Amino acid sequence: MSSSAAEGISVTIDQNEFLSDGADTVDAIVTVQTDNDLMVAAPAQERLEILIIDCSGSMKSKNKFAGALRATTAAIDAMPEGTRFAIVEGTAMARLVFPTDVPSLPANADSRAAARRAVDRLRANGGTSMGSWLGQARQLAQKHPGAMAHAILLTDGKNEHEHADALGEEIEKSEGVFTCDCRGVGTDWRVDELRRIATALHGTVDIVADPAELAADFTALLHASMARSIPELTLRVWTPVGATVRFVKQVAPAIEDLTARRVESSAQVGDYPLGAWGVEDRDYHVEVRVEPAAAGREKLAARVSVLAGDQVLGQGLVKAVWTTDTELSTRISRRVAHYTGQAELAEVVQEGLAARKSGDIETATAKLRRAVQLAAESGNDGTAKLLRGVVEVDEQHGTVRLRSGVAAADEMALDARSTKTARVRQED
Repeated sequence: MSSSAAEGISVTIDQNEFLSDGADTVDAIVTVQTDNDLMVAAPAQERLEILIIDCSGSMKSKNKFAGALRATTAAIDAMPEGTRFAIVEGTAMARLVFPTDVPSLPANADSRAAARRAVDRLRANGGTSMGSWLGQARQLAQKHPGAMAHAILLTDGKNEHEHADALGEEIEKSEGVFTCDCRGVGTDWRVDELRRIATALHGTVDIVADPAELAADFTALLHASMARSIPELTLRVWTPVGATVRFVKQVAPAIEDLTARRVESSAQVGDYPLGAWGVEDRDYHVEVRVEPAAAGREKLAARVSVLAGDQVLGQGLVKAVWTTDTELSTRISRRVAHYTGQAELAEVVQEGLAARKSGDIETATAKLRRAVQLAAESGNDGTAKLLRGVVEVDEQHGTVRLRSGVAAADEMALDARSTKTARVRQED
C-alpha cells in the first residue's frame, strides 16, 4: 500500500503489486479522502440551486403534486441565506416560474416569500420533456459563471414528449455545467432514464414512493449540496509508454464508470472529472494493462494524482513486480476483490430485473440468485434487504426463486439503489 497526503487530502493506493510471469494486468484501489482543512482552504464561491418540478398532468394523482409542492417549499426554507435559487416548471416544455425577470435571486425573507407564492400558483397539466428541463437549467447555470450550480429534478413519469436523442444531447451539453440529483415519485417513471441523467451530471438517483417523504428528501439533498465547497476535483492517471488504462471506476460509495469521461491532457496522461467534493472519501478501481517484464523486474504501472484546477493535491503510485513465486502472485488485494464483487453485484441485479421484466424467468432467477450470494458474501446488507422484496430465499436449502407478486416500488428501489456499495476500508 502506498499513500501521500497534502494539507486536507490523502491519496492511498491498495493493491497486490506482484504479478505472475507473463501477466499484463494491474489492479489497484485508489482511496481519495478530504477533510475540513481542504474545505476551509477552498475559495468561497457563489452557489446556485435550481429546483426542477414535474408539473405534468399525471402528477395530479396519488398526492404526488401536493407532495412535490411541499418538498419545493421545504427546499426553499433549507437554503442558507444568500444562496441564489430558481424554480423551473417542467412539462412538455420548461418554464422559469421563479424568478421571472432575472435568472435567480438570493435567498432571504422577501425572495422566499415570493417563491412560495409562485409555488402556490403551480398547477399539474401537460407532458414530460426532460431534455428541455435540463436545457433551461443549463441556461440558468451559464448565466452564473463561476458559481457552483446544483439542480434537483423531480418527475413521476417517462420522457414521452421529446425524442430520446434530444434528451441525450441536453445531457451532454450539461456535463460540467451543473450537477443534478434526480428523484422519481411513484412508480410510473423509468430508473434507467433518471440514472442516465444523474450519472452524467455527478448526481444521485432514487425513488421516493410515498409523496409525503419528498420534503425530507429534498431537504437532505440541499444540505448535501451545501456541504460540498470544492467545485471539481480531477483524477489524473499517467501511464508509461506501452501501458494503457483499461478502466477507471468509482466503486464507493456507489458504482460509477468514469472510463468514457477520460480527457487526454497530454501524451500518456488522462484526466477523469470527479465532480464537487465536501468532507468525504471515495474509492476508485483503476485497471492498467502493461507490457510483461522478466521475473524480478519492477515497473511503475501508473501514477495517480488528484488535482484541483492545475494544482496537484495528492499522488499515489501503482506498481508491478513480476515473480515466479506463486504465493506472492496469487495473493489478491482484499479491497480489489471486494469491489470487483460489488461491481458484479450491481450488474447482475440490473440484468436480473431486466430479464424479469422481459419475461425471461430462467435468466432472471439465475442473475438474482447470484446477486443474493454476492450481497451476502460482501456484507452489502442494504442490497440484500432490497433483494428480499423481489426474491424468496430458502436459507435451509440455499434456493432462490422469484416472488410471484412484487410491488413495483420494491423492484424500482432495488434497481435505483443497486449501485450503492458496501465499503471496505484499509484498516479492515
